[in-house]
Amino acid sequence: MTIAANAFMELIRQPVFLLLMTASVIFEVFLAVPYYFAFGDEPKLVENSTLAVMLLSGLFGAVLSASASLAREIRSGTALAVLSKPVGRAQFLLAKFTGLAAALALLTYVNLVGVMLASWMSFDVYSKTDLTALGIFAAGVVLAYGLAGFSNFFLRRPFVSDAVLTLVVLVTLAAFVVFRFTSQMQTIGVHAQVDWRLAPAGILVLFALWILAAIALACSTRLDTIPTLAICSALFLLGLMSDYLFGRLASHPAVSASSGSPFASAFGSGTVSVLYTIIPNWQLFWLADALSMGKSTFHWDYVGKAFAYTMAYAGAALAIGTALFEDRELS
Repeated sequence: MTIAANAFMELIRQPVFLLLMTASVIFEVFLAVPYYFAFGDEPKLVENSTLAVMLLSGLFGAVLSASASLAREIRSGTALAVLSKPVGRAQFLLAKFTGLAAALALLTYVNLVGVMLASWMSFDVYSKTDLTALGIFAAGVVLAYGLAGFSNFFLRRPFVSDAVLTLVVLVTLAAFVVFRFTSQMQTIGVHAQVDWRLAPAGILVLFALWILAAIALACSTRLDTIPTLAICSALFLLGLMSDYLFGRLASHPAVSASSGSPFASAFGSGTVSVLYTIIPNWQLFWLADALSMGKSTFHWDYVGKAFAYTMAYAGAALAIGTALFEDRELS
């Protein structure tokens, strides 16, 4: 637990983590400010866009944090100093993943609050920008940085970690004030309400980020930041197209072989099925389409099954990472 807590604190002390958290939540809220002229679908457009920002910012956060948590420590010799104590490499890697998962949960939570704020502030052509909510949110962000600067100057506390923690608190407080004490007209006769369907959607995005974090951590046992980012980006793009590239071929191998599919002819239907199993299908964690279709509820048993899949996949990735880390020369 000590290694995990230290890994978490080390990650939130990274300036890039604070920059990523601040930029993503500000951009999410900004997406609810302009006029879109989307023929009444402005709220759906804003929700889809903000969820995409949450996912992409989490992708960069997972890769950069994994590299900062492990690859840089291996390069600087910090990992060797820790492993000289009675700490196994598997325990060390698992603790690093726990701290990384907690940091990503913090990043996703702030982004989810920004997504809900943007959903509240979205409007069609018959309404206007919610300047009150925008001002409350901006005041929360500015106050968070001001308090972190005050504690750094007068109390000699680290600025970045204090800014991250105060940003979490004040963004939450700003959202509560907006939801509780303000009113926004999204369209004629329709007042804004909190779309709680975004909560399970954000949780599933977090699960996807945990899988990416496990893959990035396994890559970081051998590779530096740029190669790790390249591998994770490739897996991310392949996973987005998994159904199109492999799903039909894996479900109907006889049909794919007879149809002259380049994948089936090049790799074989068995290999295609293996690829479809190994590469994560990120569409399973993406509920923006279901939100756009107007589904009012999500089954929480689906979230539970997704969590089980996430733990199994992350465990497999960490097992491979541990095998790669066992014979890694650290001196």
